[in-house]
Amino acid sequence: MKKLFAFIAVIGMLNFGASFNAVAQDETTETTEATVDTQDEATQDVAEEVAEEEVIESTSFHAVVKKQFIQGGAMFMSFVLLTLILGLALSIERIIYLNMSTTNTKKLLANLEEALNNGGADAAKEVCRNTRGPIASIFYQGLDRVDEGVDVVEKSVISYGSVQMGLLEKGLSWISLMIGLAPMLGFMGTVIGMIGAFDSIQSMGTISPAAVAGGIKVALITTVSGLIVAMILQVFYNYCTAKIDSIVNNMEDASISLLDILVKYKLKK
Repeated sequence: MKKLFAFIAVIGMLNFGASFNAVAQDETTETTEATVDTQDEATQDVAEEVAEEEVIESTSFHAVVKKQFIQGGAMFMSFVLLTLILGLALSIERIIYLNMSTTNTKKLLANLEEALNNGGADAAKEVCRNTRGPIASIFYQGLDRVDEGVDVVEKSVISYGSVQMGLLEKGLSWISLMIGLAPMLGFMGTVIGMIGAFDSIQSMGTISPAAVAGGIKVALITTVSGLIVAMILQVFYNYCTAKIDSIVNNMEDASISLLDILVKYKLKK
């Protein structure tokens, strides 16, 4: 009887082991298939994302600009690009200079009047020396001649104000040149491109709409590029002129206030 029970136990254990191995193999197979399917889907998704990125890159702004630059002709498009680079460099330099030339005139006048009342002209000149901007420089020139009378101070302020205005407007003529030069270079490239298109028509002996349209399209790219460059630089030019007008107005108002302060200072003496 014991042998029978042992035999039945061994057979049961073998059957259980076989069924467990079968289930494990089925689960492994299903897991492997699921993993393969997941990997296939992931690979497909990655491939689709790469394809979408390639399409985006091919139609990106940089790619379009590069394509138009090549189609417009390297020679004239290079000149147009050069005007843009030079114009932007000059504009940025002027913007930085003008922003650094801006002065808080109310604070400067208050400090100046306090220095005059407490320490005299030398203390006021020290305030102007430690203040940045053309207005402080004009005040310094006026205070340097305060002993010669208010009329001399006024003439000095007016004369040195003209010098400072010239420094503020320095470089604007070159920006204006780039604004006018960019579209002219574009028009020249267009005219030369049209001449080349008509030469192609003459050599073919017949008018091909495709050839004519392609040649005209390429020729007009330089004009569009020149106009875009001119519009960009015009914005910077107008900003600079508006900033200069603001500084000059503050300069004139502050000069009048300086003369009033000096008249009071003379009367107190």
